[in-house]
Amino acid sequence: MSVLVVGMSHKSAPVDLLERVSLDTDAGVKLSHRVLENDYVSESVVISTCNRVEIYVEAERFHGAVDEVSHLLAEHAGLLRDEFVRNVYVHYDEAAVAHLFGVASGMDSMILGESQILGQVRDALQQAQAEGTVGSALNALFQQALRIGKRGHAETGIDRLAPSIVTAGFEAAGDVVADPATRFLVAGAGTMSSLAVRTLIERGVDPQRIWVANRTFQRAFELVAGFGVSAVRWESLDVELSGADVLITCTGATGIVFDADRIERAARGRALTIIDLALPRDVAPQVRDLPGVTVVDLDVLKRHADNAELADDVRQVQDIVEDEVRSFLAAKTAAKVTPTVVALRSMATDVVSAEAERLEARLDASVDDAARKEIRQALRRVAEKLIHAPTVRVKQLVDGPEGLTYADALADLFALDPHTVSAVTTVRGDST
Repeated sequence: MSVLVVGMSHKSAPVDLLERVSLDTDAGVKLSHRVLENDYVSESVVISTCNRVEIYVEAERFHGAVDEVSHLLAEHAGLLRDEFVRNVYVHYDEAAVAHLFGVASGMDSMILGESQILGQVRDALQQAQAEGTVGSALNALFQQALRIGKRGHAETGIDRLAPSIVTAGFEAAGDVVADPATRFLVAGAGTMSSLAVRTLIERGVDPQRIWVANRTFQRAFELVAGFGVSAVRWESLDVELSGADVLITCTGATGIVFDADRIERAARGRALTIIDLALPRDVAPQVRDLPGVTVVDLDVLKRHADNAELADDVRQVQDIVEDEVRSFLAAKTAAKVTPTVVALRSMATDVVSAEAERLEARLDASVDDAARKEIRQALRRVAEKLIHAPTVRVKQLVDGPEGLTYADALADLFALDPHTVSAVTTVRGDST
């Protein structure tokens, strides 16, 4: 069994295509269960964020699994085969492990090094655990990915420029975010909106200058309780928008929430900055053409991401990822080999017991119990010495060079003298 990932991200597909393939929580759960209907798939985890959708599975066969997972993802997005193939990526086994570790450490993010992805990976794992779609293999993989993400942020400065896509959006919006007179309207009350509110307050924005609107008023009210901001009803959204300087929107809606006519009526020719962090997007593309209106969305962030200052940190995180990939694969291989060694030790114990019983039955009655005990212990010591080397060397063999022959493996596993092996091989070769 090996891990397989099929996905699309900001690196492989344009934002408008990512909008079509994006998954809300319910759709992600449904897809993760449908994937398990495949005979070659035993576990699944779905990661869906504002700039990526990925399906991780533990698969018995590559081709059978990749065909089914790809078909389900393309079917969900309504994509034709050619359009899907041009924008999808597939990683298998070692490459899939390395990809997830890179994702969790922020190396594959639109805003390089952002830390928000770490929470999103954790959420994906917890969702899979709650739904029962993840087993021991993917659970171990994702747990290590989370540790790697934390290690990267702890040991390097990879997230010092933009700890989240929210922060990057604020930076791209310019001075208006830092102006103490700015009035903020947040549309939506989910995780991204909560992060936006918290980030504003951490930047010193007066909570009384932040309003939150959500279709479910109770969700907006929860942000009021947590941060001391104001909640407004969704029906009053246009009225509140007409008084706002910055609109931050991430509603989770499946279609456009703010079209050009709606924004034009609210702006009335004045300056209005819109930060659209939703996928699918909340703001119609035509809005960016309105006078006085500035739109910062995922397309803008993708174009403005500048990571030159992080070169040294990137190299450090890459080294961490490479080291952890080797460690994970070695442990996985050792887990496969260890049962064989255990079985070998068990077999040796059974052989010793059987031979001891057979020998004792043939011994003369004059042989006392002390001598019999010494004989049994001698047999056990012989077996232990034969089995000790394979037990100790199994880890070395797992980490050893590729292309090891069967004879080489046996010689290494049992710590055989290479000169003796060579001599025996030569003699046998000459005799045939």
